[in-house]
Amino acid sequence: MGRSSPPQAPSAAASLPVAHQLAVEGMTCASCVRRVEKAVAAVPGVARASVNLATERVDVEFAGTPDFGPVQAAIADAGYAVREDTVELAIEGMTCASCVARIERALRAVPGVLEATVNLATERATVRRMSGAADDAALRQAVADAGYEARIATEGDTPDQASAARDAEIRKLGRSLSIAAVLTLPVFIVEMGSHLIPAFHRWVMATMSGWNWQAQFVLTTLVLFGPGWRFFRRGIPALFKGAPDMNALVALGSGAAWTYSLVATFLPGLLPAGTANVYYEAAAVIVTLILLGRYLEARAKGRTGEAIKKLMGLQAKTARVLRDGVAQEVPLGEVRAGDLVQVRPGERIAVDGEVTEGGSYVDEAMITGEPIPVEKRAGDDVVGGTLNKTGSFTFRATKVGSATLLAQIIRMVEQAQGAKLPIQAMVDKVTAWFVPAVIAAAVLTFLVWLFVGPDPALVFALVNGVAVLIIACPCAMGLATPTSIMVGTGRAAELGVLFRKGDALQTLRDASVIAIDKTGTLTEGRPELTDFLVLEGFDERTVLQQVAAVEARSEHPVAEAIARAAEQRGLALLAAADFEAIPGFGVRATVSELRVDVGADRYMRQLGLDIGVFGATAARLADQGRTPLYAAVGGRLAAIIAVADPIKASTPAAIAAFHALGLKVAMVTGDNTRTAEAIARELGIDQVMAEVLPDGKVEAVRQLAMGGARVAFVGDGINDAPALAAADVGIAIGTGTDIAIESADVVLMSGELTGVANAIALSRATLRNIRQNLFWAFAYNVALIPVAAGVLYPVNGTLLSPMLAAGAMAFSSVFVLSNALRLKRFSAPIQPGQPAVPARLATAR
Repeated sequence: MGRSSPPQAPSAAASLPVAHQLAVEGMTCASCVRRVEKAVAAVPGVARASVNLATERVDVEFAGTPDFGPVQAAIADAGYAVREDTVELAIEGMTCASCVARIERALRAVPGVLEATVNLATERATVRRMSGAADDAALRQAVADAGYEARIATEGDTPDQASAARDAEIRKLGRSLSIAAVLTLPVFIVEMGSHLIPAFHRWVMATMSGWNWQAQFVLTTLVLFGPGWRFFRRGIPALFKGAPDMNALVALGSGAAWTYSLVATFLPGLLPAGTANVYYEAAAVIVTLILLGRYLEARAKGRTGEAIKKLMGLQAKTARVLRDGVAQEVPLGEVRAGDLVQVRPGERIAVDGEVTEGGSYVDEAMITGEPIPVEKRAGDDVVGGTLNKTGSFTFRATKVGSATLLAQIIRMVEQAQGAKLPIQAMVDKVTAWFVPAVIAAAVLTFLVWLFVGPDPALVFALVNGVAVLIIACPCAMGLATPTSIMVGTGRAAELGVLFRKGDALQTLRDASVIAIDKTGTLTEGRPELTDFLVLEGFDERTVLQQVAAVEARSEHPVAEAIARAAEQRGLALLAAADFEAIPGFGVRATVSELRVDVGADRYMRQLGLDIGVFGATAARLADQGRTPLYAAVGGRLAAIIAVADPIKASTPAAIAAFHALGLKVAMVTGDNTRTAEAIARELGIDQVMAEVLPDGKVEAVRQLAMGGARVAFVGDGINDAPALAAADVGIAIGTGTDIAIESADVVLMSGELTGVANAIALSRATLRNIRQNLFWAFAYNVALIPVAAGVLYPVNGTLLSPMLAAGAMAFSSVFVLSNALRLKRFSAPIQPGQPAVPARLATAR
C-alpha cells in the first residue's frame, strides 16, 4: 500500500490576508482609536483591524473577499465616517448604451466603490469610492475585464487634448470608411446591378460567371476583416462573455451573411437545392454603412463639447509677470498667487487678481453678459479670461490654476455634462436587456422563417434574421440623454447660467413656484436712506450721528445706507462701544455714554417702547414700499427711519416672464408685511411671505411646497444658503466674481433675475429635446424590428433588406445627435436690457 503524500502547506499568497487602508474622519483621541478598532474587528470576515490616529486611517485585513459595506456601516455606528473621494476615468471603446451598462456594473462590483456612472457622450466614468478601498489600478482592471480601456482622467486633461484625441479617432474612422467604400462599391454594383438591370445581369453572366462570386468573396473579406475588424474584435469577446453589445450585433449580422455566402461559393453541396445564393453585398454594405454612421456620429459628438472648448479658449496662454522687477513672459501654469502681472491693451487677463497700478476698461461679458466694458482702477478685482480694452495696468494675482473663476465655471459645466438625469433611469433599465433581447428576436425570426416560411425557407430565414440584428440600435438610446445634457448645459454656460448639478436641468423644468428673496435679488441690494424723522426733544443731526455710529459697526446693507447718509451730510463719525447685533431684530451700542438701539418694530416692542406715535408715518412709508426702522436713545424712542432698496430695472420683466411661463411667484422677505405687500403690488407678485427671519426661510420654502408644488428658491447664496438647499432647486444670483456657491443647484453669473427665466426656458427646451430623442430611439426600434422580422410579409409581401436596415440604424444615431445639436441655437427669451417679455415664453413648455 503506497504512502500518501504529506499535505501541502498553503502558499503565502493564498494564506496572507490582504490589507486595505480606509481614511476615517472624526477621530480625536486614543478612545476613538479603540472604539473604531473594536467596531471594525467585530465585522464578519475581517481578520484584523489597526487604527493610526496620526494618519487618521484604519488598516483592515479581510480573511476572504473584501466587503467594505459592513465595515463602513460599523464605523458609522461607532460615530465616525469613512472618507470618500471621487475619481474620473476616461473610457475608450464604448459604442452604445449596452457598453455603458456593462462598465457601470463592472465598476460597482469593485470592493469599496459606492457609486459609478458612465456617460457615453463624454466617454467618462465618475466613480465615488471609499478613500483607500478601491485604488486606481483596481478600477482600470475592472474596466479592462469588461472589454474596454480606461485611464485616470487628470486635471491636466484639457479639452484641447480631448479634441485632439477625438480628431484622431475621426481621421481613423474616415480612413476605414474610405477603404471599406472603395472595396464595397464593386460588390454592390455587380450584385445589385444584376438584380435591377437585366442587360447588366446578362453582361455579368457572360463575362464574370466563372469568378464573380470568388471576386466578391475576396473584396468582402477584406472589408470585414480590414475596416470592419473593429466590430469582430470587440463584439465576439463580448458575446462569449454573455454581455453582447452593438458590436456583437454587427459582427453577428455581417458575419452570418458572409459565412452563408462562403458556403454557397465553395461548398454549395452542403446547402438545400435552390438556396445556394450569396449575400456578400449585404455583409460589405452593412459594415460600410455602420462605419459611415460611426464617422458621422463621431463628428457630431465632437461638436457637443464645443462649449467647453470655447470656455477654455478664453484662457490666456501666457502672462507678463514681474520677477525681480523685470517683466517676463511665462506660461500660464507658472503664474503663482502673489505675482505682479502686467496687462497691455487688447490682452486677456491671465488669472484672477486685484489691480495695484494703472487703469483700464475690461470687457466682462463672459461673466455678466453685459457688453459694456467696466472701468478698473487700483483696488478693483479682475477676472482671468476677461478682455482688457484700451489702457494698461498691473494686478496682483490672487487666484491661479483651478482656483480661478474660469476654472470653476469649466469644472461646473463638466460636472453637469457628466451627470445623469432621473429620466435616464428608464433608459438604463431598457438597455440592460435590449441587445440580448434583439439576439433572441433574431434567433426566433430565423427559426420561424426556417420552419414556417415559404421556399427557399433557409434564404428567407437568413435574410430576415440578419435584418433584425442590424436594424436594432442601442446607440441612439445611449446617446439620447447625455448629448442633450452636454449641449444644453454648454449653451447655458454661454448664457451665464451654470448648472452645478446636472439633475437640476430636469427638476427646474418641473418647478411650479418661484420663491424669491427680496434684498439683492428683486432689488439692487444697496438701500438708500429716504426719511429720518425725530420726536420733539431730539435734534435730527445729533440722533442721525448717534445712529450712524452704531450702524457703522454693522455690515448689513441697511446699516451701510444710514452710515453713508450721515457721511454725505458731513457728520463726523462718533465712537461706539459694546456693539451687539440681534439677528432679525436690530443692533445696539453705547455712543457718548448713551445706549442707542436701532431696529424693526418688533425690537422696539421687545424693549417695551410704544411706537404708536409713529403709526401714521409708518403706514405711509410702508405703503410706499419703504422699510420703517426705529431708533431709541437712552431708553427713549427717538426717531423713525425709512430706507428703500431700489428695484432692479430688469425685475419687472423677469416677473412678467415667470407669469408667462405659467409660474406662481412668491416673495420671501424679513420686511414688515405692509412694506412687502407694497413691493408685491408694484411688481405683480402673487404671494408675500413677510417678516421672515433668516432661519425661517426654510420653513417658508416648506410651506410653499405643500400640496406637491415644486419650489425653486432664488437668493444671493450667502444668508440664503439653508433655503437654497431646502428647495427642490436652489438658484443663486452670482456676484460676478463669487459664483462657487455650494448650496445652490444653479448659479447665475450675472445679478439679473431675468437669468432665472432664461434658465427655466432652457431647462424646458433641453428636456423637450431629450424626450424627442428618446421617442425617436424607442419608436424606431419598436416599429422597425418587427418589420425587419417580416411581420408585413403576409400582408403585402414587404421584407426589409439587411442593407436598408444598416442604413436606417446608422441614420438613427446621427438623427439623435443632430437633434441634440439644435440646442446650440437656443436663444435666450430675455436678452440683457430687454424690457418686454417675448410671446414665445408663453409656449416654452
